[in-house]
Amino acid sequence: MSRSGFRRAAVSLAAVAVIAGAAGCQGSSSNGGGGGKKAGSGGVAAVSPIAALRAAEKKTEGASSAKVDGTMVMGSAMSTTMSGALGWADGVTGTMDMRYTGGTMADAMKQAGGDGAVKARYLSDAYYANLGDALAAQTGGKHWIRYGYADLSKLMGASGDVMKDQMQNATPDKGVKALLASGDVKKVGEEKVRGVLATHYSGTVDVAKLTEKTTALSPDKLSAFKEQLSKAGVTTEKVDIWVDKNDLLVKKSESGQLKTGAFNSTVFYSDYGTAASAEAPPASDTVDFTKLMKQQAGAS
Repeated sequence: MSRSGFRRAAVSLAAVAVIAGAAGCQGSSSNGGGGGKKAGSGGVAAVSPIAALRAAEKKTEGASSAKVDGTMVMGSAMSTTMSGALGWADGVTGTMDMRYTGGTMADAMKQAGGDGAVKARYLSDAYYANLGDALAAQTGGKHWIRYGYADLSKLMGASGDVMKDQMQNATPDKGVKALLASGDVKKVGEEKVRGVLATHYSGTVDVAKLTEKTTALSPDKLSAFKEQLSKAGVTTEKVDIWVDKNDLLVKKSESGQLKTGAFNSTVFYSDYGTAASAEAPPASDTVDFTKLMKQQAGAS
């Protein structure tokens, strides 16, 4: 891979890591809202969808940590698998093993000698990615790249501000909150999720409107963010969640359309309360993303 190619891959990895790796804890903040239908009959959740989701929101938020695994596809750009443990008591913390299984991102990593595997560590202010020995050869022998959320916010413009807020305040219940805030919530029925009986809820979220409601972006940045969404082809997102008899989120699915193709993500949650922590890698084995960008730009 050329130096400029590696730089593009590093940028892509940063964006994808934030979206995919933290998919277990991603969503837009909200106090919820909307109305619900009267209680249905029998089953895991014989209450209105709104009441059931509010209970799930509260219970899931209070659980503080869980094991997370899932898959994500972003058009022709990439497909990944991921598994790990994440906590959200004070921002997202934890570890995740990710593998790029397809798309241009996986192809770029293979061309550089990598196998598509990435080890991730999430701390409250930054994300660390280890791309393996082959790619370390292009970072001065350092295995870990540090992506500071504040730096990514500057790099990605208005969408970076939204991302920074989500990463520093993310919890799995935010997907529930987004569904509540959409005003479009329905109970689909009862289904088995990996052998566990759960209630399935579904709705459609207007991404731009939800962001306008739930972030503190200035009018200029909000306008810029909407423009970025428009260029990417993002309008609405379908959100499906499954809640067990203990009011805990056990599965979340998100899908939508980008100009580069379909986007879909499926995440499973289990073992709530599991230990989830992470430490910053040794400084001697870490290069900062901003420094790497400057070095690559100077060498191009």
